[in-house]
Amino acid sequence: MNDYQKILDAYGLDTSSEIKPLGNGLINSTYIVTTPEGKRYVMQRINTNVFPDVDALQDNIERVTAHMRGKLTAQGVKDVERKCLHFVPNKIDGKTYVAITEEGATGYWRLMDYIDDSVTREAVTPESAEAAGRAFGEFQSMLADMSPLPVETIKDFHNMEFRLRQFDEAIANDAAGRLDGVRDLVNDIQTQRDIACTAERLQREGKLPVRVCHCDTKVSNMLFDRDGNVLCVIDLDTVMPGNILSDYGDFLRTAGNTAPEDEPDIDRIAINRPVVDAFTRGYLSTAGSFLTDVERSLLPHGQFRFAYMQAVRFLTDYLNGDTYYRINYPDHNLVRARAQWRLAQLAMNR
Repeated sequence: MNDYQKILDAYGLDTSSEIKPLGNGLINSTYIVTTPEGKRYVMQRINTNVFPDVDALQDNIERVTAHMRGKLTAQGVKDVERKCLHFVPNKIDGKTYVAITEEGATGYWRLMDYIDDSVTREAVTPESAEAAGRAFGEFQSMLADMSPLPVETIKDFHNMEFRLRQFDEAIANDAAGRLDGVRDLVNDIQTQRDIACTAERLQREGKLPVRVCHCDTKVSNMLFDRDGNVLCVIDLDTVMPGNILSDYGDFLRTAGNTAPEDEPDIDRIAINRPVVDAFTRGYLSTAGSFLTDVERSLLPHGQFRFAYMQAVRFLTDYLNGDTYYRINYPDHNLVRARAQWRLAQLAMNR
């Protein structure tokens, strides 16, 4: 019996079910399972290099989806199962994942119901940006009273102070001998350290609330029905405590840029204002009910914060010798860093 058959058997599914790759995700390996009866599921292998604590990961997701399902039911929403992901318990111990060991290696797999007549989208337009804003704002709104909070699935993922400590270490070590060639960019980035860490400072002062955030907001992390309406938010692995800038700013870092994140010609980089305005309008229409005055005032800072953070991360990796991000040519990370720094500069003046 091969690995796939073992997984299907653990979930009580016919081992002759058809299995095909699904999507183009960069983290987890994802497949669609179709049983002989025509029932479909999404099957994923969890990337334990990124998410080593599978128990905590799945506990987060189970609590988040249960909380959302309760809210949707209380609101009288129809077709709740199409508006919220459902992970299937296995038949061995009832967990929403199963460990499969073969040839000394253990893989962690999970199964969720496939939502029929749903599609994902990649293109960002003002219309899809507004839909994304509404969806992610509603997601945060439904989880605003969740207690206890989820745990961190990736420690310090959106912690600016942590990213700057990594940056300082890369500068001090100069592992790839590249520092002299980028001192101009290093010095420019250093000038905005204090502003970039505004959120961390306000959280310590108790002025910026901790929220349940998705932390990977993009159009492709939503399911749409055939009429273009948003069904639900997906890819919940990064749901964890944070602040509202995590979801607002991270979306606009990519979607609110007129150029790719690795654009070599910085003159082509500009703020995509129709997308920024549309996403903001959609976000405030659903998240506005719980946002504090401080949170509202910080929204324009979000796009700067995440462009700056990504400039720091790309330049850190460049100084370290390109050990983290996949590159397509020798200076790819430097090009990325300069492009993100340009976006950050533009966002400062939004």
